[in-house]
Amino acid sequence: MGKKICSILSTLIMIVLLALAALLFVPRLAGCEEFAVLSGSMVPTIPVGALVVDKEAKPSELKEGDIITYRLSADTMVTHRIIAIDSDNQTVTTQGDANNVADANPVAFDNIIGVYAFHVPYLGFISIYGKTPLGIAAICGVLIVIILLNFLPDALTPEKKEEEAEVSASKGN
Repeated sequence: MGKKICSILSTLIMIVLLALAALLFVPRLAGCEEFAVLSGSMVPTIPVGALVVDKEAKPSELKEGDIITYRLSADTMVTHRIIAIDSDNQTVTTQGDANNVADANPVAFDNIIGVYAFHVPYLGFISIYGKTPLGIAAICGVLIVIILLNFLPDALTPEKKEEEAEVSASKGN
């Protein structure tokens, strides 16, 4: 019975891990980019901690109302909605759905990374914290649990057989 429970738990954990891995890696294979949402500027459309998946788009394909991710600085990306397009200056004006005013500076077409395709709630937290020392320790902990669930029943089973053999031997004498 214990072996069956461990096997079921191990299988469930593996399915969850494979699903998470697919959500993290399959969009990249399809040419999309992923970004974790760290602020509430797009709530309720995109919640904090979501993983946003963007597909590549040409400036000519952009339209008002599109949600885009753009490079604010070398290491800062922002995902906001386009509220105006200035084709002459090759810029867009953006605003977060939860913000009352437009973003201060227009975004140059060259800084636009992609157009929003979809998001997965909470997966951004895993993406961000999985790279920290605590996150790496948690991932290692999950792997240890999987290993234990696979080998623990086998480690416990031979002891029971030895005990049964000893009991049978003592009854026979």
